[in-house]
Order: sequence, then C-alpha cells, then structure tokens
Amino acid sequence: MSTDPTHNADLLAAGEPAPLLTPQAPASPETFVPNRGGAATAGEGLAGFQLPDWSALEWIGYSSLVVISLLLTAVAVSTLWWMLHAWRSKDNLEGSQFSEDPLDAAHSFTLLVPGRHEEEVMGQTLDRLALQDHPDFEIIAIVGHDDPGTERVAREAAARHPELIRVIVDSSVPKNKPKALNLALQSSRGEIVGVFDAEDEVHPRLLTLVDSRFTETDADVVQGGVQLMNFQSSWWSLRNVLEYYFWFRSRLHFHAKEKFIPLGGNTVFVRKEWLDWSEGWDAECLAEDCELGVRLSSAGAKVVVAYSPEVVTREETPGTFVSLLKQRTRWNQGFMQVYGKGEWKKLPRLRQRLMARYLLTMPFIQAATGLMIPISIALILTVKVPTAIALVSFIPLAPTLVLLAVEFTGLREFGRTYGQKVRARDYFRLVWGLLPYQIFLALAAVRSVWRQVRKLNAWEKTEHTGAHRPAAVPAPLGHAAPTPTTDAAGRSTDDLALTGGGDR
Repeated sequence: MSTDPTHNADLLAAGEPAPLLTPQAPASPETFVPNRGGAATAGEGLAGFQLPDWSALEWIGYSSLVVISLLLTAVAVSTLWWMLHAWRSKDNLEGSQFSEDPLDAAHSFTLLVPGRHEEEVMGQTLDRLALQDHPDFEIIAIVGHDDPGTERVAREAAARHPELIRVIVDSSVPKNKPKALNLALQSSRGEIVGVFDAEDEVHPRLLTLVDSRFTETDADVVQGGVQLMNFQSSWWSLRNVLEYYFWFRSRLHFHAKEKFIPLGGNTVFVRKEWLDWSEGWDAECLAEDCELGVRLSSAGAKVVVAYSPEVVTREETPGTFVSLLKQRTRWNQGFMQVYGKGEWKKLPRLRQRLMARYLLTMPFIQAATGLMIPISIALILTVKVPTAIALVSFIPLAPTLVLLAVEFTGLREFGRTYGQKVRARDYFRLVWGLLPYQIFLALAAVRSVWRQVRKLNAWEKTEHTGAHRPAAVPAPLGHAAPTPTTDAAGRSTDDLALTGGGDR
C-alpha cells in the first residue's frame, strides 16, 4: 500500500477508490504518536507529579476540612443506620415491645430511687411507684445525710406507704449515684433490682410487663424505655427529646441484638445475682449505667430491651443550657472512663469490640471535630479553597439531609404517639437548631476531655423541676397520695394522662 498522497490523488481522478490507510508502527521508538505519546510519556508524567504549593497554614486548614468532612460523614451514616434499626423490618419493630398479654408474676422486685436535692419531684415519683399493680415489690429511697429537704419528702412518702417504701440515708463523702445504689443494694430483698431517677413518671403496669419479659426471654437484664417529654420548653429540648426517642425506641435494640449494650441510667432491671457478681456499680465512674452494661455484656449476660410507648418512663430535659452541658459532659467523661478500663476488650467478637471502641471513643471524635471547626470556618472565610477540597467538604451534607428528614418523621410520630401537638415552628426549630446543637455536642466533648485530663471527676448534678408532669396530677408534698380515678369506660384517668390519651 502506498502512502504517497500524490499517488492516491491520481487513483481518485481515475475513478478508482484509494486503499484504506492502516496504522503504521513508528520508525523510531522516540517518534511521537498523537494521542499516545512517546515511550517515556508515562514515566515523565509520574515524575512530573508535584504536591500542591500550599503554605503550612493552608495544609493544616485543608487537611482539617477533609478530616472533618470524613468524620462527620462516618458519624452521620452510622447514626442513621442504627437509629433506624427498629423500622428496618416488621420483626424488629414488633420484637421491640412488651407483650400485650403478660404472663403471671413470677419474680420479686426491689426498686432503687436515689435522690439529691430533689424535694420538688421525688415525693410524687415515690407515690407513682407505689401504685404498681405487681404483687411483690419494695421501694428503697436513698437520700443524703446533708439533704434534709429530700429526706423529709421521702419519709413523708414512706409514711403514706409504710408497707412498700423504706428510706436509707447515705453518709458517704463525696456523694454520687453509684455509691447510693450500692448502699441500698446491701439491704435489697428482691430477685430483680430496678433503678429509677427521682423525677421519673412511671406507668402502674410497668413491673407486670417487665416481670413477664424476664420469663418470656430468660433475660438477665431488661432495659425499659425512657422518654423525655417537654420538647417545647427550649430550643435544645426538641433535639434532646428526639435523641431519647430514637435511642430507646430503636438504637438500644440494635445494641442488644449485637450483644453489646451501654445500659440506660434508669428503668433498667437486673437480676440481683448478676449485681452481686459485679459487686454493684462502679462508684468511681461518671457513667455507671454504661459501665455496668459493658461489663455484663462482656461476661455474657443476656440483655433484652423493650419499648412500648404507653408504658415508657417519662422524664424532662434539663431546665437550663448550663445544666444540659454539665449532663452531657458527665456522660462523655464517663464513656472515656469506661473505655480506659478496657472491659470491652473481653467481648468475644471482633465486631463487638470495634463497635465498643467506636461508641466509647465518640467523645474524642466529637472533641477533635469541635477543635477543627473554628479553623475550618476561618479558612473558608479568608482563603479561596481549592475546588477538590470544597467538593469533599460537601460530602457530609447528603447523610445529614437524610438524617434531618428522618428527624422530621420522628417528630411527627412522637407527637402522634404521645398526644402532643407538633406545630410548624417546631419543625422550623428542628432545622435551625441542627448546627448549633452539633456545636454544643462538640463543646461538651471538649469540656469532658479537658476534665478527664485534669482528673476532675466530681459529679455534676442535673436539676429537675417536674416540667414533664401532667398538670392534672398534684404534687404530693405533705398530702395524701393521689387516688386513681376512672372515666366512664372504666379506664384510669391517671393512666390516660400518662399515655397522652386513650384514643390510640
């Protein structure tokens, strides 16, 4: 075949088709071929790769943006997956609730109620607990020797229910919740020990349902549902309420299924033999509930979680922002203490240990993210961010928007379930409070790390005012216990107040 263009032109003039051209090998290895490059092109390309010419400050800032973006994405995706566990299948949802037709009572219970400076709420809590329809239970109220107000309220409740309530005075110094629980545990008589907080609003049928759950599942521990109620009290209370809703409604069920669970601080019931084995609660830990759950999980105890909206234990969000900050700081610091103890390393499966490491180190992750946020914001405002870095910084937006949509649905379901009216401004608060609340969580995490490094382990108490109480139920300070009344259908009006109505 000729490659002479003159020859090809002559053929065309004569009416004959020119031969097709076929690729020809270059005459020399150094000959340049369009779109292919020379023999040394690839090597030269690698050799010519250079890191961006950024200053040290730019390297720190851009790296912070990337790290924050990846961390936020990982946290958002994992949180979303876990919080939707109960709704991912019908079996998950149905299996997470108490039985509608409970078995006959088969166990005895001791209910521990520690309280410190809780005279506003503790008397009514003890009265409500005394209304349990279970045939065999006792209540032990634990008060401090230096807290005459709470002791007076507790003794008045004991006088109203002498066959059910005992009062124990804790003289330890310094005081904290696990010390009070351990003191009362020494004289508890029940086969199963339950823990409640001084402000809890407890449904009268709870013990009957819990007893049945122990028998049905042969559980060693039953974790009941806890729900904050006053979602309209403040800008942060809405998100705090939804945290509890998804945590107890769904996420704890996931942890129980994986056989690694950080127990909640109240409405938790443990067979006394396991508490004797564990020597009670860790008196030095600021998250004694989580610590007990990790130890029991590591030892192979069977933990069952049950959440039925009509019988959840109702609580209130902290009344002030400072109180919420102290509460979240204590939880975070307690998680770090549990991580440092290393009991989670005894979990039998790698998946469990990885989950435990992730959950217990979350305060460190949040603290690191919190420290990087100011750097990243300053960089965005003062420096032109490269396109690739800017695109990476938007990655967390996708799971965050999905998470926000799930919270919208959760808020609507919460309102419908508990008979609470959710207004348009509540949805608005849910949106605009997203970023401030994340900053708050980071601040609490930084504060907890700072306290842990400085070995500040004092117990910071959360104040309670009874904002979650139904207005129809009077405070029992110095008065007779409230007597349940019934409506025309024979239903307890107290129970209807607790469940938000009888129309569901």
